Amino acid sequence: MFLHGGRADGLEPPPPLNLPGRRLIPFRRAVVRAAGEHSLALRTAVYRHRGWNGPRADPVHDASRALDELAAELGPVPVVLVGHSMGGRAALRIAGHPQVVGVVGLAPWCPDGEPVDHLAGRDLVLLHGDRDRTTSPRGTRELAARARLAGARACVIEVEGGDHAMLRRAGEWHTATGLLTAGLLGFTPLPTGVGAALRLPGDGIGDAESGVLRLDACW
Repeated sequence: MFLHGGRADGLEPPPPLNLPGRRLIPFRRAVVRAAGEHSLALRTAVYRHRGWNGPRADPVHDASRALDELAAELGPVPVVLVGHSMGGRAALRIAGHPQVVGVVGLAPWCPDGEPVDHLAGRDLVLLHGDRDRTTSPRGTRELAARARLAGARACVIEVEGGDHAMLRRAGEWHTATGLLTAGLLGFTPLPTGVGAALRLPGDGIGDAESGVLRLDACW
């Protein structure tokens, strides 16, 4: 399931030409390619509002509803959430849903104090460009570290030269997301470095730099 980005605030609906949504189209194609002959259902969460909107957390409710609709349609299938920016924050918030097995977060919005206890038992692979000036790479690393302490299997992949819109090194963002999603679904093996990082123990691993990989070293 794909969750695109948005704004911190905005009660209006997303526009018909929704650029954050369109940005995820090549990621969808990459996931299909990586899945190969495996059976795969693709869904995109539809937001009623353009923004997160403070304590309303509007995308969380929309994404939760989309997960429930998917369960009603297909039954108890495993789900990997692929979320960018605000959509990455929403994906992490709903990852406690019983059908979610993992999250691929793309430049996720991870402000201080985000809840992590519900992430126990989930696989989280969070990619962040080191030139991102919209969401914080540091915040992503710190959330991953806290999630490991809470019982999640989590790592961060640093995209050197990567920006928030994922336009620099775009093809590598797409390919990595496809391979990681297929790996978390069990269709293909995860890259060796990612698998090892996800196995890092939670006890005592509160260092935000633990489990941080460079994209160039993952494959």
